[in-house]
Formats: sequence, C-alpha cells, structure tokens
Amino acid sequence: MPDRVDGAPPDLGQRAGAVLAYRGGVALRLEPMTDEQYLRYRERAEGEYAQNIAASGAMPLPDAQEKARQDYRNLLPDGLATEGHRLWTAYADADEVGMLWLHLEQRSDGLHAFGYDFEVREELRRRGYGRAMIEAAERVCRELGVVAIGLSVFGFNTGARALYEQMGFEVTAVRMTKRL
Repeated sequence: MPDRVDGAPPDLGQRAGAVLAYRGGVALRLEPMTDEQYLRYRERAEGEYAQNIAASGAMPLPDAQEKARQDYRNLLPDGLATEGHRLWTAYADADEVGMLWLHLEQRSDGLHAFGYDFEVREELRRRGYGRAMIEAAERVCRELGVVAIGLSVFGFNTGARALYEQMGFEVTAVRMTKRL
C-alpha cells in the first residue's frame, strides 16, 4: 500500500465493528476476526508461542509446547466467542497485514486491556503498520473507557520492545534467567 502524502486518510470499506487508524501516512483498519481467520491463526499461533517460550530460555521446547496448548485452551475456551476477548485482523486496503488480540478485564480502578498477541506479517514489518495497529487498539480502548493497556514481550524481541517503548509503553516488571 503506498504512503499517502496529502494528509487525508483514504476512504476504506469496512465491516461492522471495524476500527480505522491513520498514522504517519499509513492507513489501516481492524476488523473482527472471522471464524476462518481464527482457525488459521490458532493453527500457527500455539507453535510460534511455544517456539518463543523455548527461545527465551524459560523451558525446553516439549514443555513449552504443552504450556502453549494449555494457555490457549484456558484463555480462549470458546474461541472467538470467549467472553472478554477481542481478536481482529488488520488490513491495509484488501491485504491482511497482521492481527491483534486484546483481553478486557474490570478491576477496582476501572477497565483494563491486555494485549495477548500483536503481529504484523514479517515481510511487512517496519512500514508503519505496527504503529497504526497500536493507534487503532488505543482508539478502541479509549472508546470503551479502558484506563490502561498492558502486554508482555519476550526479551529477545528487541524490535517489538523498541516499538512499544516508542508508543509510550513502560516496563513494569523484568524476569531474568541465567543459563548454566
């Protein structure tokens, strides 16, 4: 998708529940994930999550694979219909560029959101889609009255960590391991 230089966001077609974002010349929309997209997502997401857990040094791959299966089973027992969870596909024009998964939870100080997964297709990274997706997520959260958005990122994922810091996320905890 070419960057726009005239400052006006393009007119994007959208399904019900879509959220538009326009940041730094990049136009993007989040649409609720379809059942077909969700099945594709789940097929690969558990495996990628397990690989990341193992790559972080937290546990060996077989244990990480079991943890990934359990985490997804526990977090999304009803798939897209799981209460409090929202999953979107991100589009630039008609092209799928990534996905976003937020969990909403009421706490004593208000509604909180937690980003369980946030991804831009690897070949499309560093083009502004990540920033636009975060902007769209923030827009949704503001409209819902969310008071804070949290997320976790693996220590080795320096690109994502840098993006989150640039977008105003702050480190609240650090888990460290020393391999022997």
